[in-house]
Amino acid sequence: MSARVGVLSVATASPEHRLPQAEAKRFAASFFADDFSHSGSQELERLLASYDNAGVAERQTGRPLAWIGQPRSFPEKNAAYLEQAELLSTRAGAAALARAGIDRSELGAVVFASSTGLSTPSLDGRLLQTLDLPRTCMRVPMWGLGCAGGGAGLARGLALARGLNAPVLVIACELCSLTFVHGDRRKANLIAVALFGDGAAAAVVAPEPWWRAADPQGPELLAPYSRLLDASEHVMGWDLEPEGLRVRFAPTIPGIVTEVARDMLEEAAVCSGLDPDEVRHLVVHPGGRKVLDAYEHTLGLEPERLRHAREVLRDHGNMSSPT
Repeated sequence: MSARVGVLSVATASPEHRLPQAEAKRFAASFFADDFSHSGSQELERLLASYDNAGVAERQTGRPLAWIGQPRSFPEKNAAYLEQAELLSTRAGAAALARAGIDRSELGAVVFASSTGLSTPSLDGRLLQTLDLPRTCMRVPMWGLGCAGGGAGLARGLALARGLNAPVLVIACELCSLTFVHGDRRKANLIAVALFGDGAAAAVVAPEPWWRAADPQGPELLAPYSRLLDASEHVMGWDLEPEGLRVRFAPTIPGIVTEVARDMLEEAAVCSGLDPDEVRHLVVHPGGRKVLDAYEHTLGLEPERLRHAREVLRDHGNMSSPT
């Protein structure tokens, strides 16, 4: 029988620069003022209304808006990513390890998920040093999973904790704001400015006896589950431009949630040995207000069930993998 694995601790870290939604809206109104003139002023006003309806009150960013809004080369933006990702990941990782109360020499692996910048060697190598972890730790860098990186990271952490019979540190860190492409005047970029923020989250997962001895005892990780939707590459991703990573996401995301959420929840529950009707709590990625509304409607949830997701969206925006 496989060893039981659970969460020992969770911690987060946010950058220092605050971005109230009203300020982001003023920036977008000025920045995109001439880009929708062919459609008339009503088109821009309609798009700017999305800032009021996004469910976001403020976010935190790795650089101030005045820096983000200037033309920047990809190397310049990526250098800022590397600096902030190391700083935030170290803060979140150190806090998670302290809360877990384990001896760092016992750690078996580090899983690091991030898709908003590039580093070779991968940043997890730096984190072994900044967190003073065993240099023999297994390292699992994960790039390109976007918003799924946090959940996928926990799934890899579960498998590693079982296989190594040792605690595993999982970190997800994104600097979404630093990918802003000045020359991208599409609607997708305008909407991205309304939603995305920066930050890091970390968790320590461990098998028995570490998990059993924890007080309080965190949730158990039962089984990984994922399903690939064929021909869905257009839904979310990056297009590599001379200026860097240009955001790609489809307006059909809430509709996709409506189409597949019920079946996927039932499959995941069965995969974990649960009756779908017995699931009481959901940890849902706050991809945006419309995405959360789609989950709520499709799964027949009371508003209270997604309260935490909406609070994260309100206070931090969509950070991609950390949230």
